[in-house]
Formats: sequence, structure tokens, C-alpha cells
Amino acid sequence: MENNMKKKQTRKNEEGSGVVTGIGHGGELHQTSGNGSPELTTNQGVPISDGQNSLKANEHGPTLVEDFILREKITHFDHERIPERIVHARATGAHGYFELTESLEEYTTASVLTEKGARTPVFTRISTVAGGAGSVDTPRDIRGFAVKFYTKQGNWDLVGNNIPVFFIQDAIKFPDLIHAVKMEPDRGFPQSASAHDTFWDFISLTPESMHTVMWIMSDRTLPRSLRMIEGFGVHTFRLINSAGRSTFVKYHWRPKLGLQSTIWDETVKISGADQDYHRRDMFEAIASGKFPEWELFVQLFTSEQAEQFPFDHLDPTKLIPEELVPLKKIGRMVLNRWPDNFFAETEQVAYCPSHIVPGMDFSNDPLLQGRLLSYHDTQLSRLGTVNFHQIPINAPKCPFGNHQRDGHMQMGHPTGRVSYEPNSLSGNSPRESPMNGFHSLPSLETGEKARVRSESFKDHYSQARQFYISQTDHEQSHIASALVFELSKVEHPHIREAIVGHLRHIDEKLASRTASALGMNKLPAAPPSAAPVMDLPPSTALRTIGNMKDTLMGRTIAILVMDGSDGILINGLKKAAEDAGADAKIIAPRIGGIKLADGSAMDVDGQLPGSPSVLFDAIAVVIPEDGAKALLNESSAVDFVRDAFVHLKAIAVDKGGRALLSGVNIKPDAGLVEAAETALFIAAAKTRQWDREKNVRTLI
Repeated sequence: MENNMKKKQTRKNEEGSGVVTGIGHGGELHQTSGNGSPELTTNQGVPISDGQNSLKANEHGPTLVEDFILREKITHFDHERIPERIVHARATGAHGYFELTESLEEYTTASVLTEKGARTPVFTRISTVAGGAGSVDTPRDIRGFAVKFYTKQGNWDLVGNNIPVFFIQDAIKFPDLIHAVKMEPDRGFPQSASAHDTFWDFISLTPESMHTVMWIMSDRTLPRSLRMIEGFGVHTFRLINSAGRSTFVKYHWRPKLGLQSTIWDETVKISGADQDYHRRDMFEAIASGKFPEWELFVQLFTSEQAEQFPFDHLDPTKLIPEELVPLKKIGRMVLNRWPDNFFAETEQVAYCPSHIVPGMDFSNDPLLQGRLLSYHDTQLSRLGTVNFHQIPINAPKCPFGNHQRDGHMQMGHPTGRVSYEPNSLSGNSPRESPMNGFHSLPSLETGEKARVRSESFKDHYSQARQFYISQTDHEQSHIASALVFELSKVEHPHIREAIVGHLRHIDEKLASRTASALGMNKLPAAPPSAAPVMDLPPSTALRTIGNMKDTLMGRTIAILVMDGSDGILINGLKKAAEDAGADAKIIAPRIGGIKLADGSAMDVDGQLPGSPSVLFDAIAVVIPEDGAKALLNESSAVDFVRDAFVHLKAIAVDKGGRALLSGVNIKPDAGLVEAAETALFIAAAKTRQWDREKNVRTLI
């Protein structure tokens, strides 16, 4: 009875507590951590002295495999969900090739990076992070960008994201980050959204995340198309040449179509109109022969150069500005074939950062070091077997063989007596290849083994500030609006105040804008900064606006028509759009075709209520004047033109179209042109009408 009362006393019904903490399964109480809270322990009950840092050989050294706390935490996290991926569950994948255009023979022996002109098969998977497989394509979220190269020397997996930095500096914090951003465990929502208490609570207590937060709150995480995003390897890797000399490398994918994002209100409406918006876009592009393409760039630098950087290149919350280390273009990737079976390929493909080939090696980035363990372990859970490499989408396209045998779902048929090496009983069994095989870079590691975070990792705000001040005024406003939207969903005032405090280290005006819009009477105090905040120079490469291409390639224009429309104007607009590289879709109040003013028939591609303007990059309205009166009583028509205007899209109109716009109080501006002026319309359609934004949206 007394023991039961002790148990009850320790069961504090604090909000967010989903388990009884501080009590062993046998009913014994643990010691407290010193501040009244129960001790953090392993699953074996061992108290943990430091849950923030993995065990390293030294301050800058590699993570040690003996770190049983890291291994238990990561392994448990990897096996939490079966069989869906814990992160990156919803994805689009495609086959293609990588063509090397400039050899890196000076830096590496990896054939995929040295044989100029060679084409290497690839399978690329682009995914959201937070949502499940049944979520939508278009939430505000990072996109995973993973490429599997089927090289002559074995598979190389370049597994990254569409932004170059990450939330955390050490892999031991990854389960905490994802638990925080995923739907809250006591209520099962929100799905695929970061606008909730647990995520921002974690961020408020993890200032190293503020750089990535700036990227997430920017337009980068609202892509118009997966064909219009960048990809980054995130981590620093190594290349090793024939002389055994190492060079550090960072990888960048640049889309041929340039960067393009949507606007938040538009994104929300797209998710309702077409949950598969990005997947459909990629499928239709490949099906029509408009193959998505990216160029591969590298940043190459030496250890001596790295020592001069005003940040630590091993810190995954930092990027290397292009102005400091220029990008070198070395090749291109073309995706030209859709999977034959979504499950067999896109769902079963298994990427692991540990999959590299001779001529490559890892750095001591502590997040990367943990990923080398985690990804392989996750595939064992998801695919249920150590033989996941035998699934066709994962199998190398070069010869491979070893003495690993049996296991669940073994599809090979090993023969003979020998299943070990070295051996003297088989003359043709696989043996080591000292000359051509993989070699790790010899390196001297000294220092005290400890759970430690490098002193050089302490600057959490300088690059966050650099990113923010590099944005255009419009993009800065979008960041402020995104922060206010997200934090307005946070129930606890102290979390909102803590985030605004962090923002003060990044930009006082941003903090003030956010605080004011959240109804704060005064600015919260900024938390202590572990390192001085540097004023780094702006970098135009960090913007989205300005890095768009002057093209309509990859875009779609909608032409709204109805019975009695002018066929000459319609065909002129359609031809101009297609000549500029865009697709043109004819939208009408009903499916099945229309009768034009001259009596001829025209097929249509979509019905108005099912084809809202959020699905298109620009619109034209070619309708008879009496038709405008009818459409003013049709909400889908009113929304069609009003949304296009509010989302800053170019609009071409004839006399009837102008009457429709006037009827919903849309006033002329530079992005509203006559349908007959096709050249002006095409020029306007290539970009958003940014000057319009101040007239249609109250910017925070």
C-alpha cells in the first residue's frame, strides 16, 4: 500500500507526459536528476549524464561505435514504425541517368566522377519529411532529395535535402527532432505540419536549429514543382585521389528550370484541389518527354582552407557560401523514365549515406556519423531483411559477391562448400582487392574520449541572420508571415516568446514584426548567445526570387472559355504559350467541349470547378460579354480569377474577361494584359507580379 502511494506521488499529470517516468517496471523509484525531475536513463535503467552529444574520439573526431546510448536511441527510433518510413514517407521517384561533363580525376578515383561523358543509371526519390505516405504533396516542409547511382564500382547513394543545412548538429538529437515535428502523440495531429506546440517547444530550446528555421519559413519549402527545387548533400564528404590525398566536397543539384515557389494561400488551396500535385506534375512531364534535369555542382576545399572559414564545415547547421568557395559544374542528371511499379521501386528503394564507392570517404560531421548507422538499420526494419539489397531497385548493376549467406527473403542461390574467407578450398570465391577496393583515409585521431560538442559549433545565429538579410523585401515578408502563422497555432505563450527572443539575434525588425502580429505588448528578451553574432555579407544565391529562370518551360497556362468565345484569340494564346515552352489547358464551365463564336467546336481539358487557377501559373479569360454576367453568379469562376490575381499571376483578358474581372472588383495593373497582346502576356507570365502584393495582402 505504501509503495503504491509512492508511485502515485511520482505520477505527475503534466501536459505532454505520455508515460509514467521515474519508476522502474519493478516499482522502484529512480533517483531524481537534481532539479526534482526523474533521471533520464537507457532502456536498461542506466542514468544518462549527457543526452545532447554522442561519444566522439575527440572534439572534432568521429563518433564511436561503442556509444551504446546513441545506438539504443537511434535503433529504437528506427524501428518505431513498420513498414512506412518514419520520415520521407511520401515521395515521387523516377529513373534516369547522370552524365559527367567534367572529370574530377585530380581529386578522386571514383569512376562516376572521373569518366567524362559516361552515363551512369540513377534512381531519384524526392519526398516530404514530416507527413505520412497518405499525406499531401504540398505542405510547408523540407523535401528529401536522394539519388542512387548504379556505378561500375558499386552503388553510391547521395542522400540530401532541398535546403543545404539541417536542424541539429549531432545525430543523437534526431529522434527528438522528429518526435517533436511529427503529429503529437496524445492527439494524432497535426499531420505533415510544423505549426504546433511540440515542434516549436523543441526549437525554442535548441538554438542551433534557427538557421534551418529561416529556410523552412521561406519560400524554399513551398515549391511550385519538384522539377524546380535544388538538392544538397548537406554534409561535408571527402574525395580521395590516386595518391591518397583527400579533398573536402559538398554537393549541389541545380534545376534546369530554375527555382520557383508558390504562395502560402495558393499552397493551401492546391492541397485541397490536388493532393498529388507534385507527383502528377513529375509524371506528366516525363510522359510528355519534357524530362526533368538538374546540373551537379561541387564545392571543393582543403583542410587548410577549412581552417580559415569563420564557421566549422563539419557543422551541418552551416553552409559554405558560394562567394567563399565557388561552385564547380561537373555533370547533369536527367530523369526520363517513370517507375513501372510504384511499390516495387519508389516505395522499396533503400538509400543509405554509408553507400559510397572507392575514391570517396566520410567526414567527422557528427550528424553524418549517426546517419551512417541509422539508415541501414532503418532499412532492416522497413524491408524486413538483411537481403534488401537483392530487391531489383536496390541491387547494384555491376557484379557483386561475398560470403554473406541465408537470412530472411534470401533470393540468391549460393552454392559450394565455402562461405568464409580467407579459404583454401575454393579457387573462385570472392577475395579482397587491395588495389581496387575501398580504402578509408588514414587519419590521426588524438584527444580525450568524451561526450562533447565542439566549441566551433557554438555560433547559432550568424548564418541564420545572413540568410534572412539575403532575401528580397517580399521574401522577408513571407518569412515573417510564416512565423506568425506557425506561432499563432502554438498554445503556450512562453514558447512563442522564446522563439521571438531567438529572432532578436537574427534581425530586430523581424522580431518586432513577429511580436506585433502575435499581439505581444513588448519584445521578449533575447536568450544568451553562446558565441558573438557576426554580420556576414548577404548572398544572392540564397534567394528564391532572382534565381528563377526567364522561361515558361515547365509551366502551365489555363485559358478559361465558354460557348461563344473567340476561337482566334484562344488559338493565338495557346500557340504563344506552347511556343514559349508551356503547356496550355482549355478550361470551360462544363466538360465535353464548347461551341465557338464562329460555330466551330473546341475540345476542353478541364471543368471549371475541378480546375481552379491555383493549379496553373497564369490564366487567360476569353469569354463573350454576356457570358461574364453568367459567370459572376458562379463561385468557381469568381474564385478562378480572384485567386489568380491574389496569387500574383499574369492574366490575359478580352472584353468579356475584363467585364468578369471588373465585376469582382479586380483593378488593372501591369500583370493584366489584353488577350490579343500575346507577347506581353508571355513576358508577364514568366514571373509573379510582385508589385501587386502590397495591394492584395496585408504583409506582416
